[in-house]
Amino acid sequence: MGEQNIEEYADETSRQAFMKSLLDEVRALDAMLDKGMVESGVSRIGAEQEMFLIDQGQKPALTALEVLKQLDDERFTHELGLFNIEANLSVQEFNTNCLSRMEAEAQIVYAKARKAAHQCDSEIALVGILPTLSKENLGLDSMVPTPRYFALNDAIMALRGDDLQFTIDGIDKLTVQHDNLMLEACNTSFQVHFQVSPNDFSRLYNIAQLITGPLLAAAVNSPILLGKRLWHETRISVFEYSVDARSTTHQTRGQKPRVHFGDHWVDESVTEIFKEDIARFRVILTTETEDDPLAMVAQGIAPKLKALCLHNGTVYRWNRACYGVHNGIPHLRIENRVIPAGPTIIDEIANTAFFVGMMAGMADKYDDVRELIPFDDVKANFMAAARDGIRAQMNWFGDTHMPARELILDELLPLAEHGLRKYNLDEKDIELYLGVLRERVSTRRNGARWALESLNEMGGRGTDDQRLRCLVRSMVDQQSNGQPISKWVLADFCEQQNWRESYRKVSQFMATDLFTVRPDDIVDFAATLMDWRHVRHVPVEGDDGELVGLVSHRSLLKLVAEGRVGGENKVTVKEIMTIDPVTLNSDATTVEAIRLMRETKAACLPVVDDGKLTGLITEHDLLVVSSHLLERYLEEDS
Repeated sequence: MGEQNIEEYADETSRQAFMKSLLDEVRALDAMLDKGMVESGVSRIGAEQEMFLIDQGQKPALTALEVLKQLDDERFTHELGLFNIEANLSVQEFNTNCLSRMEAEAQIVYAKARKAAHQCDSEIALVGILPTLSKENLGLDSMVPTPRYFALNDAIMALRGDDLQFTIDGIDKLTVQHDNLMLEACNTSFQVHFQVSPNDFSRLYNIAQLITGPLLAAAVNSPILLGKRLWHETRISVFEYSVDARSTTHQTRGQKPRVHFGDHWVDESVTEIFKEDIARFRVILTTETEDDPLAMVAQGIAPKLKALCLHNGTVYRWNRACYGVHNGIPHLRIENRVIPAGPTIIDEIANTAFFVGMMAGMADKYDDVRELIPFDDVKANFMAAARDGIRAQMNWFGDTHMPARELILDELLPLAEHGLRKYNLDEKDIELYLGVLRERVSTRRNGARWALESLNEMGGRGTDDQRLRCLVRSMVDQQSNGQPISKWVLADFCEQQNWRESYRKVSQFMATDLFTVRPDDIVDFAATLMDWRHVRHVPVEGDDGELVGLVSHRSLLKLVAEGRVGGENKVTVKEIMTIDPVTLNSDATTVEAIRLMRETKAACLPVVDDGKLTGLITEHDLLVVSSHLLERYLEEDS
C-alpha cells in the first residue's frame, strides 16, 4: 500500500487490464525464480515502527501531518489515521550487533518523534491499541486525506454492501457497528521483516507460522478497545473485522476474510501464496504497471511487479510474503505483523530477537516442521495466544500440550539462543534481548497484563474515562524511561490529572449499564426496579432498543396518591410514562446537557443515538461532575 498513484478501478475495462498485469507479473516472478534472479545467500532484518499520537488529555491527537512536517525525515510517514505515524527502520545484515544497531536507531526515531510531537502539543504512545480511543475518533474526518486511503475505504465498503458489524467477547463484551475503514487505525504494530533465500522460503515461512503463536503469547499489548477489556491481543480480532470486505452472502458461504492466518502449510514456493490470494480476493485497487514484465525478465532486468505488490498490500496475512527490488536486485521477505507496538523500544527488540532467533534455530534443528505438528494446531495456538496471552495453552510436537510460559522458557528460548549464535550475533546482544523476554515471560508481566492489572488495582475510583486516562499517562511516563515492561509498576489512579478532559462530553461519564422496562410491563415492576437499583428514573424501550418513554418516581407517587396501585389494579408502564422525553446524543457536550436540563427542568436526560437508547444522564451525575470541577478550581485558586 506504499504506492501513491493508485485508484479504485472506475470500470470493468481498467479492472481487466490490471488483472492481466497481475497474472503476467506472477508468471514473471516464477520465471525469475527459475532463472535464479532473486537474491540468495543473504539474510537481513528490518522493521516498521508504528506509533499513536495523543493530546494532553491522553486522547488521540489528529496531528500526524503537523508532526511529520516538523520531523522532515524520510524514515517517517503517515498511516491511515491522523493519530498515527510510522517510521521505517534501516535494513540490517543479520549478524554481529544487528539487534543493538536496530535498537539504537529505534530509540533515535522514538526520541525524534516525541520531540516533534511535543512541538505540536502532542505525545507519542507505544501500544497495540490506545485504551482511550473512542468511536468518535473513527470517523472519516480522522483519516489521513490521501486518495489511496479513501479509495481503499470506498472499495472495501462497496464490496461489503453494508456496515461492519461484529462482537468480541473477553472480560467484557463489545458489539460494534461501523460504516468505514477507520477501525483499522485502532491498531499499531512493530512489523519485523526477515529476508530469506528463494529456495528456503517455503520451509522458513512454515517455521514463521509455527512460532507465531508462542511469539504473540509473550508480546501481547492490546487488551482494551473502545473502553472494553477484551482479548489480550485484541488487534488480531479487530483487524480481521476492520477490513472485512465479505458481503453477508460471502460470509455465509465461508469465504475467507482478507485478514487471515492461513489454513495450510506452503509446499513449494512463495508464488503459492500470491496465487492463492489472487484467486481468493478480488482486485479492489489499481495502479500503473510495467508494460511487459516477462520481457524484462528475459533481458535480465528485475521488474518491480507493481500490480502484485499492490494486491498483496490489500490482503493481510499475519505472516506476509513480500517481494521487493533494491539497487536492481530482487529479494523475498517474510513480514511478521503480529507484534504490537510497545510497551517499550527494548521490549520490541526483544520480541524481534525471539522471532528471528526461533526462525534460525528451527531451521537449523528441523528439516520440515510440517511433519511435527498439524497446521490446525498451529492456527489454534495463534488464536489462543491472541485471546489469553501468556496464559494460553499451546499444542506442540508429538501431540503434547503445555502452557505458553512453559513452552517458551523450557524449549523456545534455548532454541532462539542457538539460532542467534548460529548467525554469529554478539553474545551480549543475545543475553540482553532474550533476557528481557525471559524476565517478561517468567514474571508474566507483559503489556496486556500490566494494563488489566492496573485497572483492577484502581478499583471503582473515578469514571471509566478517568481510569483509562490514568492508564495511558502512566504508560507513556514509564515507556519514556526505557525500562522494559517486566520492571514497570502498576498504574495508579492519578488525582492530579486535568479533570476537565474527563467531562467534556456526556459520553465520558453517562451511565450505560441501564435497567429498562417495556411499555407493556406492569408499573409494579418499574417501582420495584427503582427500589432495587436506587434510581429515580427508568427508561422505557422497545424490542429493538429504541427509546419510547421514561418513567419517573414522581409518576409512580402520583399513581399511589390516586389509589391506582395494589389489589386488582394492573396499570402498565405505557399508561404513566412520559412520551417523547427530552433527550440528547452521546456527542453532546456537558455544557449542553446542563443548559438543556435547566431550560426544560428535566431531572434526567436519556442519551439517544440513531433512535437507540445508549445512556442516561441524571441530576446526580451532573452534581458529581460539578463538585469535582469546582473542587479542582478552588484548589488551583487557593
